[in-house]
Amino acid sequence: MSPRRFTTLKATLFVLCLGPLASLVYGLLADTLGANPIEALTRGLGDWTLRLLLITLAVTPLRRLSGLNWLLRLRRMLGLFTFFYAALHLTSYVWLDQFFDWAAIWKDIVKRPFITVGFTAFLLLIPLAATSSNAMIKRLGGRLWQALHRTVYAIAVFAVLHYWWMVKKDITQPAIYAAVLALLLGLRLYWALQRRGGAVATPG
Repeated sequence: MSPRRFTTLKATLFVLCLGPLASLVYGLLADTLGANPIEALTRGLGDWTLRLLLITLAVTPLRRLSGLNWLLRLRRMLGLFTFFYAALHLTSYVWLDQFFDWAAIWKDIVKRPFITVGFTAFLLLIPLAATSSNAMIKRLGGRLWQALHRTVYAIAVFAVLHYWWMVKKDITQPAIYAAVLALLLGLRLYWALQRRGGAVATPG
């Protein structure tokens, strides 16, 4: 792909990633989010956090299966948008839902498992966002940076659990997200086992 086409693609993806936020903000201002707009906003931001996280995790398998190596150059932006939506999701809960009542927030974190795992997932996202630049990769070293960023797998599990435990009746959507995550992690495990088997089979 030529640099100009890739720049256009990246700019288009950037705008598309902002689309859900624009839609939610418009819905809030136009009062079209239903009877409980704050809950709809918070959940909408959470939904898009999880979707973007899974899309980010899908980049490597798609690159391997398609041979389109330029896909990897989009992964960082997708990961940062995941953090952006996660931060907005948390901010909506802290500000619009709890009105900065830190005692109530702490009580929720301790006593409600879905908030416990959701908050844990956000805390784990912070160092990934903070070390996403090329400068931080060089500073940490490739091996340490990769080890740190592999925590995204645990983050994804926590995010799915956060959604699953939050839903009280219909678990169809969280089950779909769990199945997608299982597929993405299963592919990685399969390829890792293949590499290990090839290394064992190779003399010397």
